[in-house]
Amino acid sequence: MSAMGRGREIERKILRLLHGSKTRTQLTEIHAHFLRHRLHHSNEILAHFVSVCASLHRTPYAARLFAQAHNPNILLFNAIIKAHSLSPPFYPSFSLFSLMKARAISPDRYTFAPLLHAAANLRHYALGRSLHAQLLRLGFVRHASLQLAAVGLYAACAAMSDAAKVFDEMPHRDVVVWNMMVQGFCKTGDLQTGFKLFREMKVRSVVSWNLMMSCLAQGKREEKVLELFREMLEEGFEPDEASLVAVLPCCARLGAVDVGEWIHSYANKKGFLQNAVNVGNSLVDFYCKGGNLQAAWGIFNNMASKNVVSWNAMISGLAYNGEGEVGVELFEEMVRGGVVPNDSTFVGVLACSAHAGLVDKGREVFAAMSAMFGVSPKLEHYGCVVDLLGRCGHVREARDLIRSMPLEPTAALWGALLSACRTYGDREIAETAAKELVRLEPWNSGNYVLLSNVYAEEGRWDEVEKVRGSMRGGGIKKVAGQSATG
Repeated sequence: MSAMGRGREIERKILRLLHGSKTRTQLTEIHAHFLRHRLHHSNEILAHFVSVCASLHRTPYAARLFAQAHNPNILLFNAIIKAHSLSPPFYPSFSLFSLMKARAISPDRYTFAPLLHAAANLRHYALGRSLHAQLLRLGFVRHASLQLAAVGLYAACAAMSDAAKVFDEMPHRDVVVWNMMVQGFCKTGDLQTGFKLFREMKVRSVVSWNLMMSCLAQGKREEKVLELFREMLEEGFEPDEASLVAVLPCCARLGAVDVGEWIHSYANKKGFLQNAVNVGNSLVDFYCKGGNLQAAWGIFNNMASKNVVSWNAMISGLAYNGEGEVGVELFEEMVRGGVVPNDSTFVGVLACSAHAGLVDKGREVFAAMSAMFGVSPKLEHYGCVVDLLGRCGHVREARDLIRSMPLEPTAALWGALLSACRTYGDREIAETAAKELVRLEPWNSGNYVLLSNVYAEEGRWDEVEKVRGSMRGGGIKKVAGQSATG
């Protein structure tokens, strides 16, 4: 065999290694192999190597290899641009594109799709539009992959009029581009157009149904979600785990117990309860919100694996069902088991403490949030603690906590404090809370009524009249059914 023939045989062997299911992960060995055979100047080998690196999330390795290339051609440039377009920070794709043009290498149609994807990931409309203009000037307008990438770019940037223009010009539209358009309109708040496009689709996939149901659920159109789910089943589509996760919260909100129980049975039959932790989490949440703690416990305890969301769903569910003490115990079990709590965990366990009246435990958990777990309290956490302290009569401590917050207190916080003050008869703090409510929501007539009632209870009729005057002067109209004197 000639030297050239041996060289080609070695190249073919390296390519087989790079694309073999068992050998492709052995990057350093393959790299050493083509270095030994002095093939490190082969742009074809390097391009394949870079592509495999990217698919294995080893882009830094690919970048180092590219940096050592002496004379990269369009093939190698396209490979490294695509590699950087697949994972953050995405910007190197554009630097490499500029370098390629600086070396007088003309881009081809394979250059632009990764660049458009990178611009979409960055939500960089101006950059993406500039790239789209360049590929149009170069005559690549009719290539399906580029049209798809352009639609994806504009949809990601919420530029749906641009996306629609490209979409309308496409001679062939597959299910992927239809899904992009549906999702794009729904994400910009135009559920009506998104749903209209969904109805126009001649061919749908399970992803199409999941996407539409998820968008409708986010738009609080729960009844439509269940209607669509039934239609999906009637048309012979088998729901996957994403379908179930989209539908179960709607079942919980609508009290559709029959649908939720059917999903439970289906998930069990399909093995989702063993293999899909998010389905288990959604079922725990569904049963907790339906008041069926026995079923929720059964799923939670039998889950093959749990994540922090699993624990959060059960803890919050216990709070929701008035089982605060059990929820606190479950939180302690979670921490002992090495599961790191997050923001939502603490909302759940503080709510448990509030419902069970566990003041000391609530204080302890609140202090541990930042001290032990590095979680900075948010408004929801402060709200739970104010609720806890107020329920148990510690209104002054609740007021002091609100005043010490690094965040701006909300009307909901002052409202919770005012409610506690009226329960426990602390009129001084009630006045403070009512004034804060008026300050935060001067348009809300109910706040003026609350403040007026505080004064009326103390017999301070001159102050009551001042409040009424403020309402009249500010053009605030009293809502029917409310009394300015209690």
